[in-house]
Amino acid sequence: MRTPMISALAAAALVLGGCASTDPYTGEQKTSNATSGALIGAVSGALIGAASSSKSDRGKGILIGAASGAAVGGGIGHYMDRQEAALREKLAGTGVSVKRDGDHIQLVMPNSLTFDVGSDRLKMPAINALSGVAMVVSEFDETNLQITGHTDSTGGRDLNMRLSRERAEAVASELLRQSISATRMSTYGAGPDRPIASNQSEAGRAENRRVEIVLTPRT
Repeated sequence: MRTPMISALAAAALVLGGCASTDPYTGEQKTSNATSGALIGAVSGALIGAASSSKSDRGKGILIGAASGAAVGGGIGHYMDRQEAALREKLAGTGVSVKRDGDHIQLVMPNSLTFDVGSDRLKMPAINALSGVAMVVSEFDETNLQITGHTDSTGGRDLNMRLSRERAEAVASELLRQSISATRMSTYGAGPDRPIASNQSEAGRAENRRVEIVLTPRT
């Protein structure tokens, strides 16, 4: 006998399968972030509905929770899909990379674009790129921005921690100047603690010197 939970999850799986698309270059089946969000939301909503309903109403609670969760999850995913597409278009050719991880969008600004060695003063190419960022996030104002500065491992730790923090703050200040609300932004200096490449080579150290902006849904 099919339970309400199984019915809800089966319906969500049917939606997921129906919204999958085929990559025209690789032939790989892909699912949009909006659809993935809907499925995750449906599962979460079904569990909440089951937990918050009486035994007699549990089936109804599961189905209502699944429907509500799918709507919320799908809506957030679609919102972030649109914002990602706008950022990729606006930042093309600037040197800023756009990465996606679920409902998070990560912008990576290499130090060659942003700051001179030992400086926390933004260079003009970075200011121009941040103008594009500001235009997009002004339109998509239901996201928060976490701005993190990173350094390589050369030099003293105290200096690197301070410099990475000041660089993150410089990026936030520029976005504030371009009318992004301070309440949407947070800054952090990670110093050398989160390398993405080896610090044993100049190329690796150059990769590690960066500022990252992570956009997350405000909801």
